[in-house]
Amino acid sequence: QLQASGGGLVQAGGSLRLSCAVSGYSTAVYAIAWFRRASGKEREGLSCIMVSGGSTIYADSVKDRFTISRVDAQNTVELQMDNLKPEDTAVYYCAAAGPRDSYGLDPNTFDFWGQGTLVTVSS
Repeated sequence: QLQASGGGLVQAGGSLRLSCAVSGYSTAVYAIAWFRRASGKEREGLSCIMVSGGSTIYADSVKDRFTISRVDAQNTVELQMDNLKPEDTAVYYCAAAGPRDSYGLDPNTFDFWGQGTLVTVSS
């Protein structure tokens, strides 16, 4: 019920927009986030958006290049990725969190995960 899409191959300096379609449990979801896992590396939290209010959190590694947003009419969260670098190559995942005291980019605090979408940035 979390469907990620939009990955692909792009040259360094280019842009991609990832989409995460949420369905089936939207009333129980309080935050939606994007994560990525590069080959041989740990999963990394990138950005999170609150379902109510729309406040956002970004990792330092992407805060000047990536933008998270909601498309409420479509129950979709997007991640606009600009000025992509080869080190951004990874499988990107979206995840959803239920009620929590606070929200951040710790993957352990997210309850539902979509399948990944591969982003490859060539140099």
